[in-house]
Amino acid sequence: MSPSNVGRAVRRTLALACVAAMGLSLAACGGSSSSSSSSSSSSSSSSSLAKMTGITATGELGKKPTVTFKTPFEVKNNSYQILQDGNGEKIADGDRVCTQQMIINATDGKQLMNTWDKNTPDCTLVVNSKQIDASFYNLFKGMKLNTTIALGINTGSSSTSGSSASASASSTQQQYINVVTVVSKSKAATRASGDKVANIPSNLPKVTLAKNGKPSLDLNGYKAGNKLVVQTLIKGKGATVKSTNTVEAHYTGWLASNGKQFDSSWDRGAPSDFSLSEVIAGWTQGLAGQTVGSQVLLIIPPDLGYGSTEKSGIPANSTLIFVVDILAAY
Repeated sequence: MSPSNVGRAVRRTLALACVAAMGLSLAACGGSSSSSSSSSSSSSSSSSLAKMTGITATGELGKKPTVTFKTPFEVKNNSYQILQDGNGEKIADGDRVCTQQMIINATDGKQLMNTWDKNTPDCTLVVNSKQIDASFYNLFKGMKLNTTIALGINTGSSSTSGSSASASASSTQQQYINVVTVVSKSKAATRASGDKVANIPSNLPKVTLAKNGKPSLDLNGYKAGNKLVVQTLIKGKGATVKSTNTVEAHYTGWLASNGKQFDSSWDRGAPSDFSLSEVIAGWTQGLAGQTVGSQVLLIIPPDLGYGSTEKSGIPANSTLIFVVDILAAY
């Protein structure tokens, strides 16, 4: 299995609400407790996840661990084992957590990749019950920083149990252990923050914000042209977004023809993640070069949107208007 496919399997295991496939950042942390330890308070609440046994992690907490197990080791999806109980702050609802990870082949024990060596932690996981599977939400909420856990990945199995292996895996099954260490946390952004932009052209649609941050739109007599319009409304102070990034965004979309809303993450109660390499061209061109924390008005002509293809709630050859809050980029 290629690294990108392993990455997709890892993301399925974590059940993140991501729209597109992104590059994998892995994680494993070290500690001195053995793999048989499962006394973490968060583990007891993950009743729908099956516990694995037989994996051991040693080393200093918060450092790359040494992981051992008897090979071949049989793993099944939705299985986990607490390898080291952390000693840091507890993860709370709404926290964005960064993890170091390593992927190990369960059949022969070989390490396939890790984020420790180049110090490239993954910060995609937001511990929010609306954004991740309930079982994993319960597993991570209340977990202490520097905890190391093992997650079972079996590409040919949908079963929810995990155990030491004795039976050989089917040739169509590829089995991995994702060793994840939670190394830091921050409170996830919920709306754009920064400086309001002055001197916005008066002929553009007018945007007003509800108390929770959801935008509403007044077309203001706007007549759509055939060019992409990108207008920053709030200038964030975070990192510059690259066209190769995945962004976490709150957004609302309207038809430029009549101002009818056709989609909004605000109405679903949680932001969404988008790979800018896999969205409509107007999003890629309009958001690349913006900064995290910004709110951006996009007016996207059909050739940079869905063109002559009719989408649910979007007629063919529609010009689209979006207001996008860029909450994170990775």
